[in-house]
Amino acid sequence: MSVSPPVPAPGLGPGADAPLAGRRPPGARTAPGGGPPGALRRRRWRPRRSAALWPYLLIAPAVVGTLFLLAYPVLRSVIISFQHFRTGELIRGGAVFVGLENYREALGSPEFWAVVRRTFAWTAVNVVLIMVIGTLTALMAVRLGRRMRLAVLSALVLTWATPVLAATTIFQWLFQSRLGVVNWLLVAAGLDSFRDHTWFADGTSTFAILVMLVVWQSVPFAALTLYAGLTTIPGELREAARIDGAGGAQTFRHVVFPILRPLFGLITSLEVIWVFKCFAQIWAVSKGGPDGATTTLPIYAFQVAQSLHKYDLGSAISTLTVLILVAALITHLRRILRHEAEVR
Repeated sequence: MSVSPPVPAPGLGPGADAPLAGRRPPGARTAPGGGPPGALRRRRWRPRRSAALWPYLLIAPAVVGTLFLLAYPVLRSVIISFQHFRTGELIRGGAVFVGLENYREALGSPEFWAVVRRTFAWTAVNVVLIMVIGTLTALMAVRLGRRMRLAVLSALVLTWATPVLAATTIFQWLFQSRLGVVNWLLVAAGLDSFRDHTWFADGTSTFAILVMLVVWQSVPFAALTLYAGLTTIPGELREAARIDGAGGAQTFRHVVFPILRPLFGLITSLEVIWVFKCFAQIWAVSKGGPDGATTTLPIYAFQVAQSLHKYDLGSAISTLTVLILVAALITHLRRILRHEAEVR
């Protein structure tokens, strides 16, 4: 009985091992040109990596410009505050490090602490007036009709868009002794004692005029931002408060303010920063006078550096100004966050 040899399976005949080793299961992806899948992954890695780097390349010029215009001056000022840097060093170079000598001189000066107290008073008066007037303006804008609201908001935007020096010049003209509109109106009202009155010769009146100027320029930002926040509060909440017998003040205290508390905290922080470092308005109107009545920390640092040519001491005062502002803001923000945690 003869036994026939086994029939080899298709593709498993002699010499079929080599083709079988190179085969891939159905549906396997192949690289272009028939290469292995690893080549496909290597070829696709480069486009993905370049796409991930592209956003960083786009913002790189802005980052470099910010570092050059902001970070470098701050760093340079801090370095000068630890050196003996006067007119001689400015011309010939060779500044010598003196450690904390400039800071000891600044902190040991009674004039410095008088300026610090004046700066805090200046900031507090301006920020309180800005927040109160801005809040009242925003609440009024919500209640106005469409046309009147458009007129009020347009006036706020135009006021906010007015350049700082242009607005400062207008206020100087308004309070001029002979050609000023304020004196003319007061005399026309029968107050003859204000004829040719010199407002900028008195420290208190100069301080008050500068407060009016800064408040006038800063209220639009607070009012517009708060108005935008008020429009997000559902009207049903106010209506429910009215039904429960709450008045306008109670509705604001128990409904509006708790909802917009983070927005109020943000606006207050920004206003503290802007008012605390206010320089252009004060310098253009009074240069810190008369008799130092309007000298704040930025003005004082500039006077010491430019008038007395003590660039090292001026840099130390500038650094202390930044540290004081940062400490005040951290205290304010921690109070806000602590209150938010208690509410939750």
